[in-house]
Amino acid sequence: MRLALGVFRSSSSSPLFTVVASTSTAFPSGHASTVTIGKRWREYQGANNWDGLLDPLDDALRSEILRYGEFARASYTCFDFDPSSESYGKCRFPKCSLLQRAGLPDTGYSITRNLTATSGSRLPLWVEPVGRLLWPAGRAPKWFSRSTSWIGYVAECQDEDEIERLGRRDIVISYRGTATFLEWMENFQTTLTHLPAPELGSAKPVGIERGFWSLFTSAMPHCRSLRDQVREEIRRLIDKYSGRGRGMPLSLTVTGHSLGAALAVLTAYDITTAFKDAPMVTVLSFGGPRVGNASFRRWLEQKGTKVLRIVNTQDIVTKLPGFVKEEEPKRSAADSTVEDDGWLRSWSYADIGRELRVSGGKTANVVACHDLSVYLKLLNQLSDNCPLRSLAAAST
Repeated sequence: MRLALGVFRSSSSSPLFTVVASTSTAFPSGHASTVTIGKRWREYQGANNWDGLLDPLDDALRSEILRYGEFARASYTCFDFDPSSESYGKCRFPKCSLLQRAGLPDTGYSITRNLTATSGSRLPLWVEPVGRLLWPAGRAPKWFSRSTSWIGYVAECQDEDEIERLGRRDIVISYRGTATFLEWMENFQTTLTHLPAPELGSAKPVGIERGFWSLFTSAMPHCRSLRDQVREEIRRLIDKYSGRGRGMPLSLTVTGHSLGAALAVLTAYDITTAFKDAPMVTVLSFGGPRVGNASFRRWLEQKGTKVLRIVNTQDIVTKLPGFVKEEEPKRSAADSTVEDDGWLRSWSYADIGRELRVSGGKTANVVACHDLSVYLKLLNQLSDNCPLRSLAAAST
């Protein structure tokens, strides 16, 4: 299959060569909202790990993936990438018209909350001397040190016809990818930070990429952490629809591209950890990097979180960071090696969930291979000979 690289577009005003998704849709208008999901909604949300739906790719599932991909693309469209703008790093549109102005006027969803993320990193020491050489003012511009930026949104399906089509009331959390300098600095913190998870019954702690976890949990005096913002909004929405005779079940779908895909996985992890009454949580990630180790994956599986990772075979980002190391059989203390507690452990990741592969053929344009618009184009053109890999099954 061939794909013209002209679908890729980057923003000249975007610092650090940020990739910006095209605003054109990946499928004809209305296509994604015509397939009735109804009583099969749990199946399409991954209750059976998408068995029988991926090879060949089910048409209804394809439409749903594309629909959520457009929600992810909207998080790019709404972000102000222009460092010379007073609103740089903020959402360009008000909540009431965000989806409409992002090119999604008929989704049936309404934005309930904007989300911001704060970087825990600080400017590296080399920035000041470089600033004296490169910038007229003798210092790096303010956008270089911007620590808190708009990262995405929470949306709730409120249209009764769409709720009927979906078979449930759906809540979407959508995240954009890396945009600011300090977010790039977080991306480069690629070792694992370890969190306790006693419920797993394993001596090996849950490991999560340090930079992603920092963006998810860091806060400022004037801004709460992304984790706390999400918890507050999801708690509010769960309470709103629990025990009120609303009839339709509730689902939570978290989507994102690149860094946003990593944050989507962390969001699902945190929601299923924090809320015992959480609805079914599904992650649809596009071009996401690795997020955690094998213990982290096992935690997600035990909590019932479903993850479908859409991966372009030519996208290097999906092969980073670290290396894949699956859990090994338990060994006696005499068999243990220094590797167990050494630096290698901090780079040992695991691929999470189910993987759906797309491919646009060989190309030297590694940036285009990671572009969200390319992902959606390839998904829309996916043939029945869909290559896929069930990494969760392969690890058992």
